[in-house]
Amino acid sequence: MANPIKWLGATLVLALLCPVPASAQLGKFDRNHPRRAQVNKRANNQNKRIDQGVKSGALSKGQAQQVHQEDKGIRKEERADAAKNGGHITKQQQRQLNKQENQVSKQIYQEKHPAAP
Repeated sequence: MANPIKWLGATLVLALLCPVPASAQLGKFDRNHPRRAQVNKRANNQNKRIDQGVKSGALSKGQAQQVHQEDKGIRKEERADAAKNGGHITKQQQRQLNKQENQVSKQIYQEKHPAAP
C-alpha cells in the first residue's frame, strides 16, 4: 500500500506545475476590464448620489429604494452580459448600459430637484 503523504505531495507538485488557463485565473468575471470598470464605477457614483440625496432630505427613502432597484437591475444585466462574453462586455453592451444609467441619472436629478410650481 502506498504512503498517503507521498500521494498528497505528488498531487500538490503536479497542481503547481500544471498551467492554469488565463480565464480560470481571472475567475468567471474580469472585474478590471476597462468597459466593465467604467460601467461599475458609474453605478457606484450613482449609488452615492442616491444616498447623499436621502441624507440631505432631497430624496425620500421610498424614492431612493426605487432608484436603487433600477440600478440593481442594470448591474444584474451587466453581470449577465459579462458572463456571456468571457468576463467582459462589448462596446455595444457598454453603450446600452450607459444609456440606462443616463435615464436613472436624470431620474435622480429630477427627484432631487423637483420643478417649482
